[in-house]
Amino acid sequence: MSKFSVIVVAAGRSERFDDKESKVFAKLGDQPLFLRALQLFCNREDVCETLLVVSPDDMDQMKSKYGPNIGFMGVKLIEGGSERYESVAKGLAAVSEDADFVAVHDAVRVCVAEQWIDKIFEAASRNGTAVPITPVTSTLKRLGDDKAISETVARKGLHLAQTPQVFRRTVIQEAYDKLNQEAPEPDDIPTDDAQAVDAAGHKVMTVDGDPRNIKITTKNDLALAGAILKALPQKPTSRRGAFEEAQW
Repeated sequence: MSKFSVIVVAAGRSERFDDKESKVFAKLGDQPLFLRALQLFCNREDVCETLLVVSPDDMDQMKSKYGPNIGFMGVKLIEGGSERYESVAKGLAAVSEDADFVAVHDAVRVCVAEQWIDKIFEAASRNGTAVPITPVTSTLKRLGDDKAISETVARKGLHLAQTPQVFRRTVIQEAYDKLNQEAPEPDDIPTDDAQAVDAAGHKVMTVDGDPRNIKITTKNDLALAGAILKALPQKPTSRRGAFEEAQW
């Protein structure tokens, strides 16, 4: 069985969430988003380690309020950088060499079924890389500085990338080593890991994602995520998760 190291990225600036604290601490039901994201992976037999990368501004709160929970889950806590790629690079620096693959997942994507992770991990084991995608179905418009439509963008062949994105450990580490050496210009900073791996010259394979795997960006997304969670497919299980009955 291939071994997977999982990096959960919770170091975003939350500029569109409009709250005093980072959106990773926002609660869905009785649990903060980042804990829900960690629970997607911590009980998997094919996951050998889980790392949580946190913004420096949130590190004190993470340690003081959730340190015992994180420790009980066996999660490594890593201080992130100012850009997403810097945070992922710091997570990669702490990944064990025992891992065959690295999965990178957004802490604010909590609407993920176990079966979907199974499919992504299996595809990565076969192909070396696996990125879940969904086709763009809406008409795309490019706006000018005055907010008027300047162009209609053809959507044929366009897809939305999701997480977890999974890569052979040596491949993603090589890609990020190259990225850090080159110190990219602002317009060249990758917005996801597939972009970084592709830029390093590696072919990135995809797998069908699911539109329910939303990224929580605004407070309005919390209500939508709550509804989606109730409708996600569930696997029959005889074991309890580590935090199934925990109260936060």
